[in-house]
Amino acid sequence: MNFRILFPKPIPEMYQGMVIQYKVSPLLNIPMEWITEISFVSKPNSFIDYQLSGPYSVWHHQHHFEETPEGVLMTDIVTYKLPLGKLGEFFAGSLVKRKIASIFDHRKKIIDEIFR
Repeated sequence: MNFRILFPKPIPEMYQGMVIQYKVSPLLNIPMEWITEISFVSKPNSFIDYQLSGPYSVWHHQHHFEETPEGVLMTDIVTYKLPLGKLGEFFAGSLVKRKIASIFDHRKKIIDEIFR
């Protein structure tokens, strides 16, 4: 997705109300702006971000962290809706679902490499 954080730089410690501006290319490498807000923070257990503007009609992402004997378990709960309702879902639903899965697969791979 050519995911790049534009603002803020450098990223400060996360706080409720923090707005983050990205440049992403979700489909056909067409760049677009994505702006999210951190709506909830419970350090070190969880935080939630949601889209203010961007490629989705709705984007709500819960990040949960739980300490276990094996390390930290990260759980993501993502709720999203595509633009154009059923038409958007018909034309791009399966592609977007695979794209989101690949993003989280990539993140897992990078985190596993860093904390191996």
